[in-house]
Amino acid sequence: MLIFDVWIDFVNLRSEKYAENSRIPTVEIGSAKEDAFRRDLTINSLFFNINTNSLEDLTGRGLEDLKKGLIVTPLPAKATFLDDPLRVLRAIRFAARFNFTLTEDLKEAASDEMVKSELGSKISKERIGHEVDLMMSDKHPVNAMCYVRDLGLFYVVFAFPAKPDPPVPDKCDWFCASHIEVAWNLAHLIGCSVFSGGSDSKLQDEHRRLCWYSALFTPVRNTVYLDKKSKKVHVANYIIRDSLRLKVSDADMVVNIHAASEKFPEIISLMESNENLATVKEILDDEYLKIPTELVNRVLAGLLLREIKDFWRVALFISILSYPEVDNASDSLVQQDELHRRKETYIRIERSITDLELDGVWKEKPLLDGRAIMGVMQVKPGPIIGEWQQRLFKWQLVHPKGTMDECIEWMKQSQSKRQKLE
Repeated sequence: MLIFDVWIDFVNLRSEKYAENSRIPTVEIGSAKEDAFRRDLTINSLFFNINTNSLEDLTGRGLEDLKKGLIVTPLPAKATFLDDPLRVLRAIRFAARFNFTLTEDLKEAASDEMVKSELGSKISKERIGHEVDLMMSDKHPVNAMCYVRDLGLFYVVFAFPAKPDPPVPDKCDWFCASHIEVAWNLAHLIGCSVFSGGSDSKLQDEHRRLCWYSALFTPVRNTVYLDKKSKKVHVANYIIRDSLRLKVSDADMVVNIHAASEKFPEIISLMESNENLATVKEILDDEYLKIPTELVNRVLAGLLLREIKDFWRVALFISILSYPEVDNASDSLVQQDELHRRKETYIRIERSITDLELDGVWKEKPLLDGRAIMGVMQVKPGPIIGEWQQRLFKWQLVHPKGTMDECIEWMKQSQSKRQKLE
């Protein structure tokens, strides 16, 4: 119930017994001491007696472990984890959140092959995904992922599909954890500008969470597998959607961030040195619309931002994290000088894009809808309408102050040119 704006749960003291094939216990009324010892961790087994106004530490070590910053199970760790293997991930989550230390016997039990097997077989993917998502949304996701890696749990938690192409490299768990660690360090150098959302803290949190997933799975961003319909699907999509059972939209966005991050290097190169300017202009130009040389940057970046929308800063960040590639990211990128170089690159490109007034360009309404295009161009419904909608968006990028009448006049001229070409 809600008491003075605080939610209070009323529960019985209880004892628990576990069957071999389930993490759902048989519950019986128990004593306070039995209730304390059934808890996952000693720091979670402390009671406050409202009658005597005092703390009761019935395991005999909960308060001391809290003071020392230790993550310990009240009963032997292996037995505790075999009863409920999800407690392994809870131990990692609390250790990461509070920057506490997992004791050696707990780490040994968490790394035990039987415990890992039980974690994969007794615990639903949804529960594993929920714990992982809490880690990634918390204060120290890097610490959590390093624990998952160091305890040999990576491939249990993040189950890969069969026959990935190309094959998952050896030490993929180390590469993934290294990437999120470097991403964390780089993000802290850059500051909160990586995560869009303005004053909307929930949107910032969402960008931050998906940024960490994108960084974690960067080493497998180009790895795919064939689903039941023989369709190529990105491995990152499989892990998030099927292994962790998180939202489909989360899986799709991480894949989209990876795809956009691979398009950003061309934009970065163009903005930094005008490299390949003529080639890019030739690709953007067509017989109906010639892009002015000085606006090639704006059009190319605008087209990408239209695809990735609010997450463009995250995609730029992942791109800066990944390119130019180095021989060993875990060794090179942790060097402060390299991080600072990439920080400066991010800041320059982010500023260039905002100076071009492209932030929010995906929200701009087309001057003409599909029906209007059909009328002006005298064409029937079909793929050609999509082509002209894309061309219209480029025209608006070239003419940000352009009016509907000016747009119609350009399209009429294009229609005359089209008829001559035909």
